[in-house]
Amino acid sequence: MLTLRHSQERGFADHGWLKSFHSFSFAGYYDPDHMGWGNLRVINEDWIAPAKGFGTHGHRDMEIVTYVLQGSLAHKDSMGNIKAIPPGDVQRMSAGTGVQHSEFNHAPNDTTHLLQIWIEPNVMGVQPSYEQTTFPESAKEGRLCLVASPDSAQGSVKIHADARLYAGLFEAGQAANLALAAGRKAYVHLVRGALKVNGVALQTGDAAMLADESQVVLTEGEGAEVLVFDLCA
Repeated sequence: MLTLRHSQERGFADHGWLKSFHSFSFAGYYDPDHMGWGNLRVINEDWIAPAKGFGTHGHRDMEIVTYVLQGSLAHKDSMGNIKAIPPGDVQRMSAGTGVQHSEFNHAPNDTTHLLQIWIEPNVMGVQPSYEQTTFPESAKEGRLCLVASPDSAQGSVKIHADARLYAGLFEAGQAANLALAAGRKAYVHLVRGALKVNGVALQTGDAAMLADESQVVLTEGEGAEVLVFDLCA
């Protein structure tokens, strides 16, 4: 079964300095039909205005993945990490027993556009940790590149969760298949462009939620950038 959710059906918040689409219930947006999918809890698509950002705040017992699309995101945390996250990098922060951090767009004129992803961990109370890895476009062109996994396979960042996250770039004539084990769910988020998922057409910001499917089949891409999640039910 595949359920299509159009981009405009997501929750939306406009805070002036921050504009954000919420794929699942978050903050002031509540939708009992979209509380998460499997162990995927949050996908927020954020646009942060120049010289603005999130002040210091805390998290615990959550795997947080940041995927920057445009601009740069400055990260500072209570573990001592001070990093810049550009497009092409995947950042993973395991909040575990508790971490404080801030995120900021220091550019005076440019907006930072990113996806922040929360995945529920399968083990609680871990020591907080941080990881950041670059995945070049060449690794994602016409294929699904593993960028986050429980075992750091293929150079992916390690998450304390029963989930795998893939990123891919697809144009016409390129295709990819991802096999799904019995009982698994998948979530496909089209970051930009157009793409078919198991024959169903998606446009920028659309998502496909898959259950009781044996595979994810990606075809007919047009300037497509896509994230694919293999999730526990």
